[in-house]
Amino acid sequence: MKVCIVSGSHRPVSGSNKVAEYLAKRITTLDERSEVDVIKLSDEKLPLWDESMYQPNSDLAQTWQPISERLRMADAFIIISPEWAGMVTPGLKNFLLCVSKGEMSHKPAMIVSVSAGQNGAYPIAELRSSGYKNNQICYIPEHIIVRHADQMLNTPSLPQSDFDQHLRNRIDHGLGILNAYSEALIKVRESGVVDLEAYPYGM
Repeated sequence: MKVCIVSGSHRPVSGSNKVAEYLAKRITTLDERSEVDVIKLSDEKLPLWDESMYQPNSDLAQTWQPISERLRMADAFIIISPEWAGMVTPGLKNFLLCVSKGEMSHKPAMIVSVSAGQNGAYPIAELRSSGYKNNQICYIPEHIIVRHADQMLNTPSLPQSDFDQHLRNRIDHGLGILNAYSEALIKVRESGVVDLEAYPYGM
């Protein structure tokens, strides 16, 4: 399985990037054959989406092209968003607007929300309601909420509390489900029923 993790925080030092790094290590620990690519929006500095995306020589299109190729290579995704004022980050929404060439189409993704406190449910609901239409990503039913993020996943193999251990167990469970969906949806994409030429966008 080739997994692309998208860390949706704009902050160079963030709980989302910490979670992304933990997940990347955990994926390869559980299955040495797996490959992981981590895209950190704090590093990529994507311009805001506009119609220049459709002009190959524009700054936006040129910045997006290498990211697009990395997405195209993936079989599955993990989409991570911190909860900022009860919302998904603007950078992550902008990122999903740029996905318009079938890079994520009919590929599974697990949503991971990160909260400094006891919250974290709102980004899950937001992505499930509006984060898939034109990119046609398939969010799996399982998701992860990392609450009190500064206290969780701080060491690779030594949980700091029962809550930390429970979260790690839940993550392993979710990764197993994501892997199964990854294998299943390869068959969908190879079946010939997907016609991105005629139907590139959702309805």
